[in-house]
Amino acid sequence: MNKRCENIYKTARKNAGITQEKAAELLYISSRTLSEYENGRLIPSDDIVYQMVELYKAPWLAYQHLRCSSEIGKKFLPDITLTDLARSILKLQKEIKDVENINNDLIEIGCDGIIDDTEKDKWALATKEIDEMAGAALAVIFAR
Repeated sequence: MNKRCENIYKTARKNAGITQEKAAELLYISSRTLSEYENGRLIPSDDIVYQMVELYKAPWLAYQHLRCSSEIGKKFLPDITLTDLARSILKLQKEIKDVENINNDLIEIGCDGIIDDTEKDKWALATKEIDEMAGAALAVIFAR
């Protein structure tokens, strides 16, 4: 698990203002097991993470857990940067503008439904921008 993902469980618990001992008790796991999760030595099961999400009132944790702990999540879920609501909204507005700037290329590529060799670079940029916009939208939903 990468360094950024190792502490998502600890961050969620600390943001909830719950001690490690209390969280372990409420999750019906040992403090040592919770410590292993929080230090990236073990990956909690989806069932445990669901309990953490409920206990910590942190829906973003479910997303980050899937993104960090599964190959499907690593490959297909866009990266999100969690921040305050105002910054998240501004980032989303910026990403929307970036997608608007490539709109003509999207239309041109989409007209024939084929990405030919001359359009591959434009398509790569378009998918990058759309991915960034999707991540920014999710960051707004999960804003703290």
